[in-house]
Amino acid sequence: MNIQDIRSYFPILDQEVNGKKLVYLDSAATSQKPVQVIEALDRYYREYNSNVHRGVHTLGTKATDGYEGAREKVRKFINAKSMQEVIFTRGTTTALNIVAESYGNANLNQGDEIVISYMEHHANIIPWQQVAKKTGATLKYVPLTDDGSITLENVEKTVTSNTKIVSIMMVSNVLGAINPVKDIAEIAHRNGAVMVVDAAQAAPHMKIDVQDLNCDFLALSGHKMCGPTGIGALYGKRELLEKMEPVETGGEMIDFVGLYESSWKELPWKFEAGTPIIAGAIGLGAAIDFLEEIGLENIEAHEHKLAEYAMERMSEIEGLTIYGPKKRAGLVTFNISDVHPHDVATVLDADGIAVRAGHHCAQPLMKWLEVSATARASFYLYNTSEEIDKLVEGLIKTKEYFSDAWI
Repeated sequence: MNIQDIRSYFPILDQEVNGKKLVYLDSAATSQKPVQVIEALDRYYREYNSNVHRGVHTLGTKATDGYEGAREKVRKFINAKSMQEVIFTRGTTTALNIVAESYGNANLNQGDEIVISYMEHHANIIPWQQVAKKTGATLKYVPLTDDGSITLENVEKTVTSNTKIVSIMMVSNVLGAINPVKDIAEIAHRNGAVMVVDAAQAAPHMKIDVQDLNCDFLALSGHKMCGPTGIGALYGKRELLEKMEPVETGGEMIDFVGLYESSWKELPWKFEAGTPIIAGAIGLGAAIDFLEEIGLENIEAHEHKLAEYAMERMSEIEGLTIYGPKKRAGLVTFNISDVHPHDVATVLDADGIAVRAGHHCAQPLMKWLEVSATARASFYLYNTSEEIDKLVEGLIKTKEYFSDAWI
């Protein structure tokens, strides 16, 4: 399938913004949705909208089949052993909070260590800060190399026999760094710790095999991988999830409720209180079907080419700084000297080019980079080299505009 065929599935791309053809370069924040996903959501609401697990009527059965069928698609997508190891959540943030609140609070004590890195998204920092405050555990950070990479040597120096949890993002949403989480998991396990992987920026772009990674938990978000917003998944090894207490309680997750005691359903439903995100799960299932039809290997290769081309072209612009290692996923984070990233994004938007500007929910990393904010162009399966050329033209225009403004 060629790039134009792929783009034809995304109706939002066929529009003008501010009188210019839309160039969408903000997929790391949220991806666009193909017609297959839009139609799956529409079909659910039009044809079999109903609650799941609770009724025996036809619509309820069809909705339950769609919801649990989507769980099986997620299981296959990440190669989990069992559907019981896949919990639907609102996204990566919720999934990481479940691990922190349920596993962290039950297994951490004074003197224990939680190890994360300076490049983590706030969703993989704040839950651990909160757990550390409650339990007396110590939060430690793996240092980064000059180009923003995590080395196994630095992991070895940071993880100790007191470490109980290591939580690292698989791909940085700012630096584009692809972290060696499989090797980090081996170091964590050797020291008696569990390994948590934030795969929000990895799952949309590369094949994930949780059994090969041997991670204990993994979190992902549907909206970054062509699925709807408000849906994601937490993978956890069954033996760990079975020992964990639910974070939310109420309907749907219970087995028996008495006046003073209650018991929980088996996995995965004990972690899914209330009416679940039925349409979102069905939409995520459709997104997985779409991505697998394209091929994750093809998507990854396409994005690597775009990232290489973007770095080559953008390096030609004097005064432009690119952050992160040379080998990276499909995004480029940058600054133009003497121009605030918000101004860069505003000028580009006037030409129909959408990029992200700000701290990217990674303020500790911004401090490490010694900047307050950056601009970011992120690529996905529907982007082209011609769009990168338009980005470069827009950046040159931005630089010239602000240079003239200072004269």
